[in-house]
Amino acid sequence: MIYLLRHGQTQFNAEGRLQGHVDSDLTDKGADQARAMGRALCGLIDDPSDWRIAVSPLGRAQATAALVAEALPGIRLDIEPRLIEVSFGAYDGSLRAELEAEYPGAFGPSGWTFRADMGESYETTRSRVGDWLAGLPPEPDRKVIAVTHGITGLVLRGVYADLTLEEVVGMPAPQDAFFQLKDGQITRIEA
Repeated sequence: MIYLLRHGQTQFNAEGRLQGHVDSDLTDKGADQARAMGRALCGLIDDPSDWRIAVSPLGRAQATAALVAEALPGIRLDIEPRLIEVSFGAYDGSLRAELEAEYPGAFGPSGWTFRADMGESYETTRSRVGDWLAGLPPEPDRKVIAVTHGITGLVLRGVYADLTLEEVVGMPAPQDAFFQLKDGQITRIEA
């Protein structure tokens, strides 16, 4: 089983900035979201020492994972580079509204794109998260909490459920809920 979490709200999220590989701190709301996810997980996991948290190397995901881990004594945290957020290349850190004004349609009909200058492609993202999934133990021995990002989490769910790009871009990427991936099913859990 995998519990898939997105990091809590960051300052950049609140400002409407693309983050990609640049970082910003969790807001107070984001820290509260992380703690709420930890409390929810505590009610779902019998023995945290049987589980591990695989976390993106970016600071916002690591801060979220640390707050989640406070509710799960004995859980191990492992940095997992393949869970890093998609890079928007030259657009990392930019205000989304300014980019949309300067480059109408740059984010496509879905509201986000993988075609930013020097950004990471959908195919590359799908390959790296698919590689991570393929390396996990089979169910029921799979006991991992993945703390990642909005787009990477969408792609990961898409790989898990064998969804098309069109299906992936239509899914939500909440910061106040997370997903259970088990037996080929994806279930949303409110925090």
